[in-house]
Amino acid sequence: MLATLATPTKLRVADEVWIATAMLHRKYPDRKDFAVQEIIEQAASENVTGRLRQGLSVHAYSHCVANLPPNPATYRMLTSTGKSRRRLYKPGDSTHVGRTGKTRPDPGQIPEAYHELLGWYDRDYAKQEPASAYENDPILALRGVGAEIWKDEDPDEYIRKLREDWR
Repeated sequence: MLATLATPTKLRVADEVWIATAMLHRKYPDRKDFAVQEIIEQAASENVTGRLRQGLSVHAYSHCVANLPPNPATYRMLTSTGKSRRRLYKPGDSTHVGRTGKTRPDPGQIPEAYHELLGWYDRDYAKQEPASAYENDPILALRGVGAEIWKDEDPDEYIRKLREDWR
């Protein structure tokens, strides 16, 4: 889907990152996320602006990521799912308190050929349940691990036994 703009610099880098990520989600619907490098390669392949812009990488790693501190951009277009892994943001995803920016491109700021992606996002993707905090955080994902070991143990009695050895 080549949709080069008449004036390439008018497309915001963040919007280009969103387009590339949305295209990957459409191309691989069974995958939950993508490596940042895949997003950059998709943007290069799509060639929306006629060239690969240097800012794509920093936008995909940081500027567009809702659950990272703003630095300085406040976009909420992507969600970090792990080291160098990203997916499109869904309403309800974990968001850093300083992130208040847009979650998708405005139709008037992207080529018309990509407006269908906006419809798909609003109609299908954004309506899906966001991932739980436990899926996005490796520490929180440990919740409940080993619960069977403690199922018959009374917490107060356990603490009482531990404290007996203190004397």
